Amino acid sequence: MKVSIKKSILENMLLNIQPYLEKKDLSQITSHVLLITKDGQFTLKATDYEIGLSYHTPEIKITTEGDATANGKKLLDIIKSLKDDEVVLETINDYLYIKQNSSKFKLPMLNPMDFPLFPEIANKPKFDINSNTLVRSIKKIAPAIDSNNPKFELNGSLIDIKDNSINLVATDTKRLAIIQIEQPTEHNFTLIIPKKAISEIQKLFFDNIEIFYDENTLIASSAHFTFYTKLINGKFPDYARIIPKNKNYRILLNRESMFDAIKQISIISPEIKITFKPEKVVFESLNDDNIEAKTEIDFKTGLDNDIYLAVNSRYILDFLSNIENSNFTLGFNDSGLPFTLESDNFMTIVMPIMI
Repeated sequence: MKVSIKKSILENMLLNIQPYLEKKDLSQITSHVLLITKDGQFTLKATDYEIGLSYHTPEIKITTEGDATANGKKLLDIIKSLKDDEVVLETINDYLYIKQNSSKFKLPMLNPMDFPLFPEIANKPKFDINSNTLVRSIKKIAPAIDSNNPKFELNGSLIDIKDNSINLVATDTKRLAIIQIEQPTEHNFTLIIPKKAISEIQKLFFDNIEIFYDENTLIASSAHFTFYTKLINGKFPDYARIIPKNKNYRILLNRESMFDAIKQISIISPEIKITFKPEKVVFESLNDDNIEAKTEIDFKTGLDNDIYLAVNSRYILDFLSNIENSNFTLGFNDSGLPFTLESDNFMTIVMPIMI
């Protein structure tokens, strides 16, 4: 293989595939990127077996077609050090040479034939959703995805497609975030996408994409890349049972004033108490270290009696950080019971702290 490619193009491709590399065991083929030149196209691939990314470009001058591998991090470090000019990549005797003007580097290769195969799109059903809608929706529910939960299905986000709607759901058992997208659907099915894949989807899915799936894999393809992730096998909790059917109180609140007040109190303690009085809302820290914080905002709640909520402030701040509207709705039945935060088609159900 011998090719010439612009430094900026190669660097951008290498940056995009870094999260897909095995970084702990550098002897593994998955610590390497696979470089392929074929039919006028240059492709870079990386995978850790759980997720993978294939990035391709026609902006390349090919002298000789072929395949190569190289340690993905070291190759990126080398390319970063070069000037903004053409870079020559050439394989000679199981080494990849990187050349630019008077600079030359040599990296050992592993056998390209040992690089893991990517799943095929052929014969997989297609899942239609606007890529920008998907990314915005995933960004909103992502903070509620659990980490390292023994129940593996909670370490990912559920995509539940049924009855002409797409529900995206995440829970860490203390809160549940859900977005419902009304859209015609042909089939009912569910997928659980791992948290790591959710993180990478937010960086990638801005092109027009096509999404394919089966019971084990989700694949997304665009003009520039092909992404895949293995899915989590398991039964996600019945989230519909967690959503309160009726709410005795619904208060329309201002996003900015609530965010500022909660953020202020959370400096002292992440756990806070919010008391809704007829004419104002009071925010107080819950802390055992003899440190106190308190603030309030004037607001006609429409309540006849005081009702309080004790809560981890991060759950409300995560919600408020991810809504576009200036107002949102708080729904609750009584102190000590789960309450809802709602804005358009986005809802978070929060378990309060018992005090």
